[in-house]
Amino acid sequence: MNRVVITGLGMVSPLGVGVEPFWQGLAEGRSAVREIQAFDASQYATRIGSEVTDFDPTDFIDRKEAKRMDRFTQFAMAAAILAYHDAGLDKQAVHKDELGVVLGTGCGGMSTLEQQAQVMLEKGPGRVSPFFVPMMISNIAAGQVAIQFGARGPNLTVVTACAASTNAIGEAFRYLQRGNAQVIMTGGSEASFTPLALAGFSSMRALSTRNDEPEKASRPFDNNRDGFVMGEGSCVLILETLASARRRGARVYGELIGYGCSADAYHITAPEPEGQGAVLAMQRALQDGGVEPEEVDYVNAHGTSTPFNDRIETMAIKKVFGDHAAKLMISSTKSMIGHLLGAGGAVELAATLLAMQRGLVPPTINYEQPDPDCDLDYVPNKARRARVTTALSNSFGFGGQNACLLVRSLAE
Repeated sequence: MNRVVITGLGMVSPLGVGVEPFWQGLAEGRSAVREIQAFDASQYATRIGSEVTDFDPTDFIDRKEAKRMDRFTQFAMAAAILAYHDAGLDKQAVHKDELGVVLGTGCGGMSTLEQQAQVMLEKGPGRVSPFFVPMMISNIAAGQVAIQFGARGPNLTVVTACAASTNAIGEAFRYLQRGNAQVIMTGGSEASFTPLALAGFSSMRALSTRNDEPEKASRPFDNNRDGFVMGEGSCVLILETLASARRRGARVYGELIGYGCSADAYHITAPEPEGQGAVLAMQRALQDGGVEPEEVDYVNAHGTSTPFNDRIETMAIKKVFGDHAAKLMISSTKSMIGHLLGAGGAVELAATLLAMQRGLVPPTINYEQPDPDCDLDYVPNKARRARVTTALSNSFGFGGQNACLLVRSLAE
């Protein structure tokens, strides 16, 4: 099977547009969590989130076209354009039949759905926009990116909640291994800061209510964690066969060597109490990559800052890695940017690759009071200089869907 490498990264994150603002924020341990600006959240139990505040879609796409795209699609288009340029594909032709798009999302066009539902209720069916359906459907971001680049290769959208973009990258990896494409633009996008979405997550009591200290609200593995913080954004990675990357002399961030996925088959939102689904996904990624647990240096944890998730993920890591678990560096970048839902896995894989490339492991901030059940090395509060050659990125979604990706420095 073909070897697969990552040659481009594009990012729209709460820390800024582009890879460098994102990485600088992580390296500094800076929180992007603030009071919600998208709408008046004063009546909600949770009034904080991690929004993208400096994004103008017309920096990337025509104004008329932008108006016909939901915010999640705008994000995906921007991230894809940035990744395409970062990989140098704008300067070197790639056969369009060999170029694919595989994206993930959790909620798709949520803002369009809410807006047009309101139009329907207030003005009747005749006033619903003819663009409603093609703006709202979850696969439209992948469709729009393919149109933008003329990509006629595999085109797929994965909707597995918080595991969506990790699953998307894993499926893109499989396409490339089998030779179904040479280059795939993959990752995820999410834009769920809407009144209904916030109300739903709030009603579940899944969100932090630390409204008076928003920058300290996301605190994975800390004993005083009280829920996750919603985020938004997009990350697109350029996955490419190693042969293709070498032909064009591309810069390589790392090699993707393993993908594992599983189901908890337990509950619609709660993780399985013994962490068996998470264990299976991690083990399958390691087996797929032919890597022993002792070879892994770093785990970018799912680490949502919810009481159950962090404890059970810690338990699962111990089961997979045994005594080596105590030697692992583990961090949750959600502590700084919140939970980007369906886009979270792609953003976190990008953070993992940058940590590997730049020799700096991002911290888990707001780690102030250790939880006795979460007793591993979470790189607390400050980034750490360290050599990372092999790393795992975890994503676990509602519905019990688990996905893990294994990357390493490119070995000749």
